[in-house]
This record gives sequence, C-alpha cells and structure tokens, in this order.
Amino acid sequence: MDRRLVVSVTACAVVVVDQLVKLLVISRLALHDVVEVVPGFFNLVHVRNPGAAFSILSDGGMVRTVFLVAVTAAALVVIAFLLRSATDRLTVAALSLVAGGAVGNLIDRLRFGEVVDFLDFHAGPYHWPAFNVADSAITVGVVLALSAHYLGGAESGEERRG
Repeated sequence: MDRRLVVSVTACAVVVVDQLVKLLVISRLALHDVVEVVPGFFNLVHVRNPGAAFSILSDGGMVRTVFLVAVTAAALVVIAFLLRSATDRLTVAALSLVAGGAVGNLIDRLRFGEVVDFLDFHAGPYHWPAFNVADSAITVGVVLALSAHYLGGAESGEERRG
C-alpha cells in the first residue's frame, strides 16, 4: 500500500474517531460527570485538561495554549520529516498514529483551549489520569515506533544501536 495512503487513512481515522467520541462525551455528560462502567476499575468521565500529559502546565492561560499549539505544530513537522525517511510499514503506521493523535488533541486546544478527556482507570488507591482516544493513539504509536527502531534493525540484520 502506498505510504501516503497509509498515513492519510490512519491519521484521519484517529482524528475522526477521537473527535466523534469526544462529541458524544460532551453531548451526553456534563463536565465532571462520572459513569461507572466497571466498578472499582473503569469509568467514563467528562473532564478537561488545559495542560499537557498528566496535566503538566495546567496553569498559564493563553500563553500555555499558544505554547502547546506551537509545540504540537513543531512535533507534526518532525513527524512529517520522519515519515519521509521511514522505510518500514510499522514505523509509517506508528508515526501516523502519533500524528493523528496530535491533530485530535490540537483540534480540542484550538476549539476549547483545553483537551477533552473521558477514559478513567483506577484500581484501589491507584488512579491513572483520565485520557482520550488521541492520547491512546499517541501512546500506541510511540510504543510501535520504539519497537520498530529497536527490533527492526535486529530483524534486518543491522547492528542495533543503543
């Protein structure tokens, strides 16, 4: 399959699914509502994250938003550069997931000045910060890209670099 098609379909699918699910969350749950799905483990919530991952930089208002939009734009430029030189399908798919997730959260930042999060996992006293489809795509994409980098060289007979 053509690289541009893989990138376009993968990134667009992430953005569409992310934005549709967020639209459902916004339309069905009031801010800070909690719907217990699996008692003691998983809730659907409607929260907003003005900062970055794990609410880093959550204070700062418009300066923070402009900074995070600029960082996202720069990251997308780097991803585009990496995609041009990517030679294996796994890396292309991985970077496409990261790009789609970045765009999904960028749309929220531009629309609301913050990101809509809704997946809430916890076990006993342990609680993971709420996240969304875009965050999941970014995480899966990074794990796949790292796997391709560290395992791909060994599979093709290249010497692994640490």
